[in-house]
Amino acid sequence: MAKLILSMDGLVLKEIVLNKERLTIGRKPNNDIQIDNLAISGEHAAVVTILNDSFLEDLNSTNGTLVNGQPVKKYFLRNNDVVELGKYKLKYMTDMSTSASSDIDKAAMRRSGGRADLLMSPMDSPARSNVGAAPATPQAPHVVAGFIQLLSGVNAGKELELTKTLTTLGKPGLQVAVIAKRPNGYFITHVEGTQFPVVNGIQLDAQARALGDHDVIEIAGIKMEFFFKS
Repeated sequence: MAKLILSMDGLVLKEIVLNKERLTIGRKPNNDIQIDNLAISGEHAAVVTILNDSFLEDLNSTNGTLVNGQPVKKYFLRNNDVVELGKYKLKYMTDMSTSASSDIDKAAMRRSGGRADLLMSPMDSPARSNVGAAPATPQAPHVVAGFIQLLSGVNAGKELELTKTLTTLGKPGLQVAVIAKRPNGYFITHVEGTQFPVVNGIQLDAQARALGDHDVIEIAGIKMEFFFKS
């Protein structure tokens, strides 16, 4: 399992195992990793871990976030990458030799400043707010494949088969979520934006949510239906 090694001036302060879908870093005490230093924003950055992959997101911090000396907004982490927040460093370490989400073009992510091209077409308006957790719906045992069909927008009616380990949906800078294909079903997780995805009219929280047949998802103002084809 991947972990982060927190250090300052070469002194190791803490080891953090990435056993949560979303781990936050910042000065406020409600963060998973609290760094009580004025150079660190209240909510500075987050690490989202899905399957065997982790990626870092700067949460519009005042002083920015560096990876291996380069400023980033969103970045897929690799073994031995060093995240810098002021004088503090977080070294990312994993014993996984291969990445479960090899279907994603990580090179393109880095070339574009860490923002992947969306698999959906550009979306125009933000989703509604008010946080509320939605109950998980298990995948039926006879399911072969999951699909998304757009219900609104310029591409309404278009279907997308979720063949990749991770499918990115949304609009960078506004709202982005990923659907992870796992052995026990399909799960949606919020990864970017102040507003969270809506499933069946209920806004999600930071944790992954299992998708059920005919769930209606709203991301960045676009509605889509998740369904199974057996």
